[in-house]
Amino acid sequence: MPSHLSFSDAFLRVLPNVFAFDGGRYVLGVSIMASVLWIAHRVGLRSRIIQNRRAAQADYTREIFTSLRSVMIYAVVATPSVWLQVNGYVVGDSGHATPVVIGLYVVALIVVHDAYFYWTHRALHDPRLFKRWHRTHHRSVTPTPFTAYAFDWREAVVQAAFVSGWICLVPTPSGAMFIFLGLLMLRNVLGHSGTEFGPRGMADHPVFGLLATTVHHDLHHSGGFQSNFGLYFTWWDRLMGTEHPRYREIFRAVTTRER
Repeated sequence: MPSHLSFSDAFLRVLPNVFAFDGGRYVLGVSIMASVLWIAHRVGLRSRIIQNRRAAQADYTREIFTSLRSVMIYAVVATPSVWLQVNGYVVGDSGHATPVVIGLYVVALIVVHDAYFYWTHRALHDPRLFKRWHRTHHRSVTPTPFTAYAFDWREAVVQAAFVSGWICLVPTPSGAMFIFLGLLMLRNVLGHSGTEFGPRGMADHPVFGLLATTVHHDLHHSGGFQSNFGLYFTWWDRLMGTEHPRYREIFRAVTTRER
């Protein structure tokens, strides 16, 4: 028989742990990306800054406070899955796994999450949802690394639901989930960095062009609101006809500027 844990006790266990882990992940990811940008802009990559517009101090302040709120929401959303695991209703961690198995889980997580993100993201742009659910994130017209978690609380619930749902449905090695969450944060801060690090020709390449670049997501923030909904890859946007019509042209322009 499972050892029973009350829902309130589960919340008390989750809140400090999730806040420390996810909050720390946010702070670490933002700090690393900000440091990379500071160095890159001083060694000849200022020409790779995508927009002429610059984020204001008010943008940074809003992004930090809404991101901290999102971390709190993540803790709340994680509570049911932790309660189910502790009480033995779901398996959660599948136990020891080889590096190959962990790698396969990470690939599966990324591919499935990309599909989840595309379709939920596109749904949030429906006029009936956008104002209350997604507008907060789009107040960052010129995104910065701090934009990574800058969500309305409703959107934060949607973002957090993927991991909680996956854990309940798919027994997954903890190492695979840890790596996936690290890659997710890396992709998030890179996509909102405002500077393109991809090599020339990447967007036009038949294989590497399937990877979403910083320009790809930056265009979504700076006016192409009904395009470029993908997170890791461009294939859903290509398949569904939602890729920005000038994406490749703008990517070429950004990556071929003289330093």
